Amino acid sequence: MLNEPSVIAVNMSTNDVLAVGHDAWQMIGRTPSNIVAVRPLRKGAITDFEITQRMIRLVLQRAGVNRFNRPRVVICVPSAITPVERRAVKDAARSAGAVDAHLLDQPMAAAIGAGLPISEPVGNMVVDIGGGTAETALISLGGVVAIEAVRIGSFDLDAAIATHIRRTYGIAIGERTAEAIKLAVGSAHNSVGRLMAEVRGRELSSGLPKTILLSSDEVRDAIREPVNATIESVLRCLGAAPPELARDLISRGIYLVGGGALLRGLDIALAEATDVPVHTVDAPLECVVLGAGHCIESYSVLKGLLAGSSKAG
Repeated sequence: MLNEPSVIAVNMSTNDVLAVGHDAWQMIGRTPSNIVAVRPLRKGAITDFEITQRMIRLVLQRAGVNRFNRPRVVICVPSAITPVERRAVKDAARSAGAVDAHLLDQPMAAAIGAGLPISEPVGNMVVDIGGGTAETALISLGGVVAIEAVRIGSFDLDAAIATHIRRTYGIAIGERTAEAIKLAVGSAHNSVGRLMAEVRGRELSSGLPKTILLSSDEVRDAIREPVNATIESVLRCLGAAPPELARDLISRGIYLVGGGALLRGLDIALAEATDVPVHTVDAPLECVVLGAGHCIESYSVLKGLLAGSSKAG
């Protein structure tokens, strides 16, 4: 029904919501002082409760929900967030109009959405790289056997690119420009070849617009630290795997999901580091929400995976 970035634009003078999703994303870095375009969720946690509540309410309205039709809601959350942060997500959903809120850990949702046999006695490893978190989960018999999560994600790659350009060229670029560079020439492995991108920004010394050429090699070096931190978290999760399940992974491989899975060469870099085959799923961006949808459709079968409701059943 909806496929929108988690961004909301608010007029701080009137407290009116001006835009949500793609329309609000277009405003990032381009608003006057009285208008703020923000991502109310950072590192998998709520940074502004009221704005998050308003965004969820608008999403529910777009899905056809009104005050006479209050739904039960499933929300996917990073496994790394704290119990307090989980409670804040549930409270925001209920305040926005949900009759009840269930939470589903993103790696489990991703495994379901990818069509992996999570209920069978075999090892299924999912690496979910979102905007603010990267999570690796080993799943077998409908449960999580080992999990490793770090609060590093795609937004950290964008920030690393912006920092590199500021330090190396003395040029300031915005969040959207950094993301565009990542999509155009970003890579995690040198096998993808050398690409070039034209970057326009504001020169810090003069304040004037300036254009530079940026190579994929530079970008790869700029994002090396957050990429390596993600790979190291996968290695830690593999190290915690029981021997029998670790043996399954040699033949079954690791499944990459989330927006970060689209980074060129990440599958190759991860496969080299782990000596395990790595597969990028067909719809990495939609995998988690598809898994949530399957839980709703098969609620009686999968309700044991859902947390956060005293009314479940």
